[in-house]
Amino acid sequence: MTEIPELTGERVHLRAFTNADLDAYAAMSADAEVMRYIGDGQPVGRDIAWRQMAAFLGHWALRGYGMWAVEDRASGRLLGRAGFLNPEGWPGLELGWLLAREHWGRGLAHEAAALALGWGRRHIDGIGGLISLIRPDNRRSAALAGRLGAALDDQIELLGGPAQVWRYRDGAVTG
Repeated sequence: MTEIPELTGERVHLRAFTNADLDAYAAMSADAEVMRYIGDGQPVGRDIAWRQMAAFLGHWALRGYGMWAVEDRASGRLLGRAGFLNPEGWPGLELGWLLAREHWGRGLAHEAAALALGWGRRHIDGIGGLISLIRPDNRRSAALAGRLGAALDDQIELLGGPAQVWRYRDGAVTG
């Protein structure tokens, strides 16, 4: 089994998901506003949230990279997720993020995604084709992708709706 690295920023800590994360992750995944631009745009139940956490862990085992649990450094509380997705049939290697609504607007998603991106640039072969898939109305995520160095490149159909393809340039995070 691949060991999942831990990354620490000023305010966030990225680590493997554990069963202890289920209550907080399920609550976040059940919030319609949080899930508005994720997947098919619908909240998911506790059972699906558990399967997602298991899939994130399996992604690390199968690909050698994946999604981290994002926790608050000060409290240890789960804030959300950030990292990489590239399941079979996916449009490409994706950098993604998702935080519980009460943590929006504080720069925590940027900090977590920038940590993940930095790790990916050092450890993932083929990172040059990195993308973020963002629903057209998700202005906050589009702005974050731009701050991380991505530019809008294309639009595709994904999981029943349009998705913008934001493509990352080689090099460091821009801000």
